[in-house]
Amino acid sequence: MRTVIKNAIVVTMNEKREIHNPGFVMFLDDCITHIGEMKNLPQEAESTDIIQVDAKGAIVMPGMVNPHTHMGMIPFRGLGDDCKDRLRTFLFPMEQKAMDEELVYHSTRYAAGEMLLSGVTTVYDMYYYEEEAAKAMDEMGIRGIAAQTIITDGACDFKDPFKAMEYGERLIRNYKSHSRISGAIAPHGTSTCEEEALKVAYGINKSLGSVFSLHAAEMEYEMDYFRRTGDKTPIGYLDRIGVLRENTLLAHCIHMTREDLLLLKERGAKVAHCIGSNTKAAKGVAPVREMRELNLSVGLGTDGPASGNTLDLFTQMKLFADFHKNETRDRSVFPAEQIVACATIEGARTLGLSQITGSLELGKQADLVLIETQSMNMFPIYDPYSTLVYSASPFNVKEVYIAGVCLVKNKKLILSNQEKIKKELRSKMERTAFKDYMKITD
Repeated sequence: MRTVIKNAIVVTMNEKREIHNPGFVMFLDDCITHIGEMKNLPQEAESTDIIQVDAKGAIVMPGMVNPHTHMGMIPFRGLGDDCKDRLRTFLFPMEQKAMDEELVYHSTRYAAGEMLLSGVTTVYDMYYYEEEAAKAMDEMGIRGIAAQTIITDGACDFKDPFKAMEYGERLIRNYKSHSRISGAIAPHGTSTCEEEALKVAYGINKSLGSVFSLHAAEMEYEMDYFRRTGDKTPIGYLDRIGVLRENTLLAHCIHMTREDLLLLKERGAKVAHCIGSNTKAAKGVAPVREMRELNLSVGLGTDGPASGNTLDLFTQMKLFADFHKNETRDRSVFPAEQIVACATIEGARTLGLSQITGSLELGKQADLVLIETQSMNMFPIYDPYSTLVYSASPFNVKEVYIAGVCLVKNKKLILSNQEKIKKELRSKMERTAFKDYMKITD
């Protein structure tokens, strides 16, 4: 099926950062075949057998890429937000009490719907029972990597981390030929996984071509531990044991030395920057300016709904701009174009998917988003990048396509019923320990 989207402000995010205004994008099935200025619209685009979409001045941009989140944690959103050490005193215990396969499935469906409605088309999810997460992502139509989390002391799904890795390896193999969904094994972090588990997990990911990801240089107690060891930093430790490589994606990287940054550059490792959850938890602001000066690939992640509360990248882009400008005392740092890049093509690079998605270019997958410009907050538009970062919100997302399939139309999910998804998740939560916290939930 051919589709042409025309009369749009087309923000390509290609290497030249071309903007076509007014412009068009045309795709056949899942692949972009034509893109450019309206004056160059091919005659064939007017054919009656092509689906015609009049963007009416909307911004058409690449689908956004979220390289770090925990989709199964929707039930935790809003619980213990002001707790000092929520991870150890609240989240881990509640996971042991309440989390199971069914809850992960329903939560992941809900999270995928939320991300689709906000223009996120690709996601790296690390959590438990990830076969259920992969199934849910596939049903929702999103492009995703389902990464099975392991913890040395045992998680809610597997007490033995090596059994969890066997499960994760099966997941990777089962989705090896899938067009949108793939698997991975993602150790929880440097302070929750022992060396042998990290090395085995890395080896499996490497041999099967998957992205190896974990939390690193995030927590103060993590940093205190490594200061007392010969490694000195978590990054130095990961490098010493041989798991800091090109397929390594590190989430957070807040507490970084210059030597750490140079190691990332030398090894080709990538970073998922989660400004919303980091600043909400008062953990600090990662040195992204220095990372980008070294040409490191840095994607913009939401973290989980328990940590950052929202799963949209519009919120993250605005927070990114505000915090980094304030942190550096430099209003000119990180122009809006660079921030949009972190939410699109740079995020795709962190996942090894930049040849597939992250920009609107010939031959790439038709993963794209229409941001309507009719709402009050979207006028005037002098610079589309600035509009996307400083003015737009998830509620301006009108249409979303993944692999050429329209998944959001007129701001509604069209292949899924969002009220049904919410009802099913709520029903499951009411049959778990979460029921005690749902008294004021509508």
